[in-house]
Amino acid sequence: MSMEVLVPVAGILAVFAAMLVVLKIMRSKGLSFTARVFTALGLGVLLGLGIQLLLGRDGDAATTALDWISIVGQGYIGLLKMLVMPLVFVAIVGAFTRAEVTEHFGRIAFAVLAVLLGTVTVAAVLGWGATVLTGLAHAGFLDAATTDAAELSSLASQQSEAASLTLPQEILSFIPTNPFADLAGARSTSTIAVVIFSAILGVAYIGLRDKDVDQADFFKSLIDSLYGIVMRIVAMVLGLTPYGILALIAKVMAASDYRAILGLGKFVLVSYGALLAVLCVHCLILLANRVNPATYFKKAFPVLSFAFVSRSSAGALPLNIETQHKALGVDSASANLAASFGMSIGQNGCAGVYPAMLATIVAPTVGIDVLSPTFFVPLIAVVAISSFGVAGVGGGATFASLIVLGTMGLPIEVVAVLASVEPLIDMGRTALNVSDSMVAGITASHVAGGLDRSVLDDPEARVTAEAHVS
Repeated sequence: MSMEVLVPVAGILAVFAAMLVVLKIMRSKGLSFTARVFTALGLGVLLGLGIQLLLGRDGDAATTALDWISIVGQGYIGLLKMLVMPLVFVAIVGAFTRAEVTEHFGRIAFAVLAVLLGTVTVAAVLGWGATVLTGLAHAGFLDAATTDAAELSSLASQQSEAASLTLPQEILSFIPTNPFADLAGARSTSTIAVVIFSAILGVAYIGLRDKDVDQADFFKSLIDSLYGIVMRIVAMVLGLTPYGILALIAKVMAASDYRAILGLGKFVLVSYGALLAVLCVHCLILLANRVNPATYFKKAFPVLSFAFVSRSSAGALPLNIETQHKALGVDSASANLAASFGMSIGQNGCAGVYPAMLATIVAPTVGIDVLSPTFFVPLIAVVAISSFGVAGVGGGATFASLIVLGTMGLPIEVVAVLASVEPLIDMGRTALNVSDSMVAGITASHVAGGLDRSVLDDPEARVTAEAHVS
């Protein structure tokens, strides 16, 4: 490494290390977790902007510095991914062993799926409508846009993978033929398969409990111990959140093409408008369940803000479940199922709004009338069906978009064109994804008669990340 690169890299890493120390001191002083997270967000923005202004977006020094900074950011994301399968497994099985899932399991699962699929369908309609009403369906930026050949090649490869399964084959892929491989996250549908396997195991436990109490009690104790261990690991990982957020936001700000963001500003604004419209639909569902939306957002703010800055539905899973159960009064079974299913089914932002907008933007470029029922109806159907199996981690929206564009016979270049602003929009999409899973949990709990309104109405019944990192 030449001195021209080494000196600025060392300087950037020294500043980054100093920022990490500041966050550590804030924790030792007893400042709240939320304050530390948003401080990390601000520091990350400043660091990222400084790197790009001083070293450029693609310079060797900037690339090297960000590579080292990614050890913290991507390491944090890796730890969050590590938690997903164990947490889903112990949460679902634990709901059975604690006798919280009996005859209501079918009703809860049906209600959760109905809300997730219903809202993602509405999200697709709103994404299409927002694109048409604001004139993005005839966006001029596609005409002059240039795309990177390597990026297009990568997208084509992903699209080929996405198109390799027919709908019946995709449904069959939900079956956990090898639960150990699914616990390792070997497939895109592994999360759903683990949920199904855990539910089967839970039903088997209920049958065993009626025949052999001793074996059932041993199994229950084992699951309780595993749950305690997993939640302790959750606390340890979430304690790293401010440091991870600092590194992740710094990289996003340093690598963003701000000229492209300004040029695609209308798309960003329309995207957030559509996301807010779907959030209003969530409010209507809450009202239908006799839940005050203001109460919901006040109590859900910690987990929604966490999802926003981390851009990981999977990472928000622990707070999602705890917030539903301890702050919103959702029974444990509904909270666990909704949060787990919501990570890979019916994601309103990543699998609903975004793919519908992209398809509607690009359709006129190949002579398709976006107002025609022959375009609109198949689009909404494809979006709803393809929302199964979209992972709640980075890249989920891109994968969903490739499935929709490929199925509709539309070119995929638009995905590469919008890649520069995708991280900015992904923050809002992730928060919306987490919200739709929580609304599904509230609805399922209400339908099954398990919603504890005394908890819901108690202003002191709140969950913050401090509860997990103390």
